[in-house]
Amino acid sequence: MKIIDLALGDPRLESDLLPVLRELRPHLTPELFREVHEAGHPQGLRFSAAYTDAGRCVGAAGWRIIDNTSSLRKLYVDDLVTAAADRSTGVGHALIAHLEEHARAAGCHELNLDSGTHRTGAHRFYLRERFDIVAFHFTRSLTAPDAG
Repeated sequence: MKIIDLALGDPRLESDLLPVLRELRPHLTPELFREVHEAGHPQGLRFSAAYTDAGRCVGAAGWRIIDNTSSLRKLYVDDLVTAAADRSTGVGHALIAHLEEHARAAGCHELNLDSGTHRTGAHRFYLRERFDIVAFHFTRSLTAPDAG
C-alpha cells in the first residue's frame, strides 16, 4: 500500500479520492468538493489517499494542523474512510500511521477526530487504534431544515 498526499488541483483528488470520500460524505459533488477544498486549503485542509499496489484508491483522509488553547497544536482529522470493499485490510491503520507521522513532524500534541454517534463500527476501530473518547461534540444548526 502507498499513501500519497495530494496537492490542491491534483486531478486524482476528483478521479481517485472523491469516490472513496463520498462513501462517508455522499453529499459531495465534484463542484462542492472543489469549493470546499479551495476554501479550506488556506486554513490548512489537506488530503491523503491510500492506494493498493495495483494503483486503486482504497482510502481517503482529510486533515489539518490546528493551534488552539485546549490542545496547543493538534492534527485534526476531518475525514477518514476506507472503501467498503476494502475494510479490515489495514487501510485505516495505515492512514492513521501516516497522519501520526505528519502530526509528530509538525510538533503536535494530539491527533484527534470526531465520529458520528451512529458509526459504532468506526468507534470500535478507533478504540482498537488506541484513541480515547475524551469529549462530547455539540452542534447548533444555523440553517433552517429543508422543507422537502
